[in-house]
Amino acid sequence: MSLAVVNETTVTTFVEDRKAFENCVEECFEMLDADGDRVLSQSELREGFCKIMSLGYGSREEEKIDPLFNTIFNRFDEDRNGSIDPQEFRCLIRELMFAMGRGFGNSPVLVVLEIDSLLMKAVEHEFGRI
Repeated sequence: MSLAVVNETTVTTFVEDRKAFENCVEECFEMLDADGDRVLSQSELREGFCKIMSLGYGSREEEKIDPLFNTIFNRFDEDRNGSIDPQEFRCLIRELMFAMGRGFGNSPVLVVLEIDSLLMKAVEHEFGRI
């Protein structure tokens, strides 16, 4: 884990750098795709999603987190095949990153981030490391 200062600009600049963002999203997708079939099941998404989104580990109880994943699948599984493909995953992450950026606003916010999280990638992007 690492301590970082982020704001809306940190996140939006990263997401709007299409090449850097898509490369990072692809890395995350591959990390979550445990069976290598190029789609994410609900269980694959659940296993690593909190880490890549820096959502913490405090409430990983199924009854608390299942509604989140049900909502994700209802919203982003466009072809309704019960899995998230790379394009659907990219749309999901893009929307969530912009939402987090809006939540931070323009004031700097001190946060603790997972090293492999997309927010940490946004911080690294801001400092020209990716």
